[in-house]
Amino acid sequence: MSNNKEIVLVTGISGWIAQFCAVELINAGYFVRGSLRTMNRQQEVINALSKVVDTTNSLEFCELDLLKDDGWDDAMAGCTYVMHIASPFYLKEPKNENELIEPAKMGTLRALISAKKAGVKRVVLTSSIAAIFAHLREGIVTPATWTDINGYINTYQKSKTVAEQAAWDFINNQTDATPMELTVVNPGGVMGPTLNEDIESESLSICKKLFTGEMPGIPNLRIPMVDVRDVAEHHLKAMIMPDAKNKRIISSHREPTEFMEFAMILKEGGYKVPTNKVPTFILKILALFDAEIKGLLPLIGQNVTCDNSETIQLFNWTPRPLKQSFLDMAQSVKAILEKRK
Repeated sequence: MSNNKEIVLVTGISGWIAQFCAVELINAGYFVRGSLRTMNRQQEVINALSKVVDTTNSLEFCELDLLKDDGWDDAMAGCTYVMHIASPFYLKEPKNENELIEPAKMGTLRALISAKKAGVKRVVLTSSIAAIFAHLREGIVTPATWTDINGYINTYQKSKTVAEQAAWDFINNQTDATPMELTVVNPGGVMGPTLNEDIESESLSICKKLFTGEMPGIPNLRIPMVDVRDVAEHHLKAMIMPDAKNKRIISSHREPTEFMEFAMILKEGGYKVPTNKVPTFILKILALFDAEIKGLLPLIGQNVTCDNSETIQLFNWTPRPLKQSFLDMAQSVKAILEKRK
């Protein structure tokens, strides 16, 4: 029971970003209803969140699937706000693009349709900078920039763009006197610590692969990055601040960061990781046999700057230094790998 606290539905609460968002919400006095695809992960989520926050009388669970209608209306009942964070994230190129696009798009529409029915005030949607500039090689982008889905992009980038466009179409086509509000958070490459032991999501997985030797060198990757704790704070502010209504929020540092810098900081921090460059022509050859490397290719050689001035101004945001994010992430991932031995 919510004990008269305002209820916020957080979809995909077993995920990395969603758990930090749940912590922000509980600390701010909200009651969190977290959705899971399978209810047998409840204890895992409680254990993760309990490391940093008291979940007593602040957390309950519901079962939702992005591709099924069941349960969405019940999950929204009594909710003031929704954070729709659940969406598949794999760089690996699927055999059929709809494996990624359908859950991303249809899950977003299910969330919006049920939220609207339930009288939810505002939905915060987790998108990505992938929906802003995935097709570009260089330049400066703003919240008004959109990825061209016909450009040279991977399926994950397309799925985030299609899902976010569907969300805005839904919001803009409301005809009633009190339309539901939407704010979209577009994070960069997310770095930082993790609360749970699932290190298979893309950013954590890259860190893991550096430690295990699965990634023997560093590709020519350069993307705007952000700390997971900053992303969670942005979700909370996107939910409650009147001026954030119907905006796209760029949640990343302004300048792109090279993956080589990430590797070098870990090396200087005493971690054993490779720091040799992997030539792009080798990646192109490997991509013929490896779906994950194929998914990585559109990101190679990009050098795009994100104009985050509106986020800094609106949220009075001072970005956490990435060096600390990198070291906190390494410490988290290393501890989990040690535990698995």
